[in-house]
Amino acid sequence: MRILVTGGAGFIGSHLCERLLNDSHDILCLDNFFTGSKDNIIHLMDNHRFELIRHDITQPILLEVDQIYNLACPASPVHYQYNPVKTTKTSVMGTINMLGLAKRVRARILQASTSEIYGDPKVSPQKEDYWGNVNCIGLRSCYDEGKRVAETLMMDYHRQNKVDIRIIRIFNTYGPRMALNDGRVVSNFIVQALKGEDITVYGDGAQTRSFCYVSDLVDGMIRMMNRDDSPIKDFGDKFTGPVNLGNPDEYKILDFATKIKELTGAKSKIVFKPLPPDDPMQRRPDITLARQKLGWEPKVSLGDGLDKTIEYFKNKLKP
Repeated sequence: MRILVTGGAGFIGSHLCERLLNDSHDILCLDNFFTGSKDNIIHLMDNHRFELIRHDITQPILLEVDQIYNLACPASPVHYQYNPVKTTKTSVMGTINMLGLAKRVRARILQASTSEIYGDPKVSPQKEDYWGNVNCIGLRSCYDEGKRVAETLMMDYHRQNKVDIRIIRIFNTYGPRMALNDGRVVSNFIVQALKGEDITVYGDGAQTRSFCYVSDLVDGMIRMMNRDDSPIKDFGDKFTGPVNLGNPDEYKILDFATKIKELTGAKSKIVFKPLPPDDPMQRRPDITLARQKLGWEPKVSLGDGLDKTIEYFKNKLKP
């Protein structure tokens, strides 16, 4: 197939492009390089089935494709709060443009939504039928509400125009090719530990997160996109999602910081800073639906995944 991956030079997008190329598809990788990097896809550039397009999805584009993975949007607070209006435009105008393209060429489209649509949840673990607890005027709302509107647009294009859609909600994902300045907990802790700096924990560290290795996530994304072609016995029910993709193992941030210290052999101190506004206290997916509908669950253990991620950052930090 001819597959478009928006945000294809990003952390997750580059792993997805690589996997799809290995599955013998033709890939159009589209990125405006705000948070994406050519370093993430340089090893794919010699493949004759890989094309790179520098483009911003807030502007329309005309392409002929069979499938669209819409991943384009800065995903860490340090990046999406840099230009919050543009972040919202990327989720809203960008999704409208991609849905318009899917409608015109009759492509199937998968929207990479996020666990952030649950906000600071009042229930744990979070199931897909939970409507969330989001501050619509807070510092994080450009991302949270943008992604919520993107889901609305996906469902309305599906109901009104019969566009073939899929929605996934991505929980914390980590692995090689995360940006050094990502600002998220995995990259922050590993980089601080490898540099011998203090490891910064916000709040008292009692808040929890769940960590999914990137190859597991990519597997779930591809299963969701191609579910109608899978041997799952109820595949004919046109399951659109949303479906949670994440690792249900839950870790306290303070315990996670201690684990990073151990794995890196760092002498770093753990220091505490005030909790940022609207930072969720709990984040843990209920993946019952993914198990039932996709036959999917994470396979890579936290220890194995962190070993690979730490090795990647060690190489990136070499002088």
